Amino acid sequence: MADSETSESPREHVRSIGRGLAVLQAINRGGSISMMQICREAQVPYPTACRIVATLIDEGMIEREPARKRYRPTALVKTLAVGYQEEDDLIHAARPHIVALCRAVGWPISVCTRVGNSMMVRDSTHRLTSLTLNNYAPGYTLPLTECSTGKAWLAHADPDERARVLEGLKRLDGPAERMATLLTRDSRTLEDIRTRGYATQARNSYTATPGKTSSLAVPLFRQHAGGGQELVGAMALIFFASAMPMARAEAQFIPDLKRTATLIAADMAKVSGG
Repeated sequence: MADSETSESPREHVRSIGRGLAVLQAINRGGSISMMQICREAQVPYPTACRIVATLIDEGMIEREPARKRYRPTALVKTLAVGYQEEDDLIHAARPHIVALCRAVGWPISVCTRVGNSMMVRDSTHRLTSLTLNNYAPGYTLPLTECSTGKAWLAHADPDERARVLEGLKRLDGPAERMATLLTRDSRTLEDIRTRGYATQARNSYTATPGKTSSLAVPLFRQHAGGGQELVGAMALIFFASAMPMARAEAQFIPDLKRTATLIAADMAKVSGG
C-alpha cells in the first residue's frame, strides 16, 4: 500500500520549510556569516531571514557570535546527518588523482555528487593552489542546472531518473529551476554533452564570486563486476574566466579530465572487488 504521506501527486512544495533549509545550509556553508550574507546566499527577504535565524537559534542549531553580528552552526547540526550513509569509496579513490591533476594543471579540481536539486562538493583541491578565488569546502552546493557538474550528471543519468529530477525542478520558482524547463523541451543540449563526454559552464553565476570563474566537468562512473556502470558524480576543473576562452580550456584540459575520471573508476573497482 502506498504511503499516504508521500504518495500525493504532484507533491506540494512547502515554502517555509524550503526557506528554513536554505538558511540553515547557507550558515552551515559559511561557517560564520552575517544576516545580509544569509539573505543573499539563501535568496530570502531580510525579515524572513531574521525570523528563520531566530527560530534556528531557539532550536539550538545555530548561535550568534558574542562579539559581532554573525551567525554560525552549532554541533547540533551534525545530528541531521546521522542517518545518512555516505559512499566513501568515490572520495577515497578520487583524492590522489585530483591532487595529481591539480598539481599538473595548476587549477583547482572538485568532485561533486547530486543532492536533491543541487550538486554538492564532496572534495576539492582549492587549498592546494593559488589559482582560486575561494576555498569551496565539502558541503558547498551549486544549482543542478547552472553548473558544469550538474549538466554532466544530467546528461549521463539514467533517463527515468533524469526525467524525475527535471520534472521536480520545473515545479520550483527561480532562474536555475527555469532552466529545467528548457532542458526538457529541447534535448539537444544534453545529447551534445553525452556525445562530447563533458559539460561546460562559462562565468559561473552561483559561486562566491559570480561571473569570475568558468568550469569544465566530466562524469564519474563506478564499474560493476558483471558489466555495466553506475553514475556516481562528476568532476570539475575551475579556471578564471579571464584567463582563457572556453575553447582553449576544452582543448587543453578535457583529455586530462577524462583520463583522471578513468583512473578514479579503476580504483573504485579495485575497492569494491569489481
